[in-house]
Amino acid sequence: MNNRYSTPLTILLLVLLSACTPTRVGDQVVLNSPTTWQHAPSVQTTEAVDLKTWWQGFNDPLLNELIDKALAANHDLKIATARVREANAMITVAEAALYPSLDFSLSGGREKRIDRIVGVPNRQGIKLLTPTADAVSGGLAARWEIDLFGGRHLEAEGAAAQAEGGKEGLHAAQVGLLAQVATNYLELRGVQQRIGILQKNIDLQRERLRTLQVFLKAGLANEADIARQQTLRQGTEATLPGLANAEQNLIHRLGVLLGEPPESLGNRLAAVGPLPKQAPAIPNLLPADLLAQRPDLRLAQTEVSMAAAGLGSARADLYPKLVLSASGGIGALAVGGFPSLAESVYALGSGLSAPIFNAGRIRAYIAAADARLDQIAANYEKIFLLALEDVENAFVAHRSAMDSLGQLTEAEASAEKAYRLVDALYQRGASNYLAILDAQRSKLAASDERAKAETATSVAIVSLYRAFGGGWTIASP
Repeated sequence: MNNRYSTPLTILLLVLLSACTPTRVGDQVVLNSPTTWQHAPSVQTTEAVDLKTWWQGFNDPLLNELIDKALAANHDLKIATARVREANAMITVAEAALYPSLDFSLSGGREKRIDRIVGVPNRQGIKLLTPTADAVSGGLAARWEIDLFGGRHLEAEGAAAQAEGGKEGLHAAQVGLLAQVATNYLELRGVQQRIGILQKNIDLQRERLRTLQVFLKAGLANEADIARQQTLRQGTEATLPGLANAEQNLIHRLGVLLGEPPESLGNRLAAVGPLPKQAPAIPNLLPADLLAQRPDLRLAQTEVSMAAAGLGSARADLYPKLVLSASGGIGALAVGGFPSLAESVYALGSGLSAPIFNAGRIRAYIAAADARLDQIAANYEKIFLLALEDVENAFVAHRSAMDSLGQLTEAEASAEKAYRLVDALYQRGASNYLAILDAQRSKLAASDERAKAETATSVAIVSLYRAFGGGWTIASP
């Protein structure tokens, strides 16, 4: 074959060979996914549920506003976004190793050295001179390591998997943020509702104590009745500081989640508002759907891909490496008293290196990378099991909260009925005033328990959507 064509064809063959990755390792992990949920409601909605904006199902404008602000200003999201940018930049760093590098250099200088004395004949004999030399050189140098066995390609794939993992980390931070904002907001409304009920109960206890003191003067009560009522009133009042503390803590937490000082929402959220009466429908998803929807599972999959690429790259170190190099430029030298010299220079070269003896370092690194892949694959399986557990627990918590809410709602209705009956008897003179106060206290106690169950039911819905990975979708940018 003509030598003029042999070199380009050889380079082309090397380029095509470098596109192959014979050391690639599979990154598929087989997961045993159940076909149904064990504790899912027997009747689920057939309507499509928007997982991306699930919180809008509560139909609470203030909650929607808080979440919009959190998505725009939360610091955890800002950190996760910066990590995505960093990981994307590292893809370019890794892919740059697949291409030739071209560098430009330019150097020059003047030197005068005593060890370069020359003798110049003249009329008096030979004159010793130390000439001044001016030298200038410049040119281009190219270097290209041919990726014969795919090590560099796998490093680039690992960087791409890490960048994809950064995106999933951002999605996971978003899912967690939305759940935290909604949970804290709902718990705040529940605490405020309980504070209102407790205030009524305290007023009722004070009224009962005042009534007993009147009865004591009339000889219809004794000191023991007064002491018991004072104990009951003080115990009821002692509950108030704890609820007030919980209210302030929830407001402070929401402020930080929105990227603001803790006290920034004090005036806005101190105004008592009701718990949302509506709630998002329970999503009708299968266990296998978690693999696509939950960001932590998607992140674990990218970690498996990254570890597999690392193992393949480590295996590539066992094989030879081929480097092509070329340089060319112009150099000029001018020595005082002598004619100047200018000349173009170039160099072409290639190098082949292969490991022969390294005391087992490469194979030990391969073994470590293989063990790392096994760890990450096992962790992926573990995260999937934890995700299934998370959803099942959320289903159980929601069903339990719904059962408690139904029973406590009936208890509250019974207490309300008992209060009306006692009041009717009192109006006819068949009952005393203390009986009315006792019936009203029972009604308030039932209302407090119902408020707690109502809050737990709403929070359980939030936990269910968080367990399903709600707050983003695959189609989201």
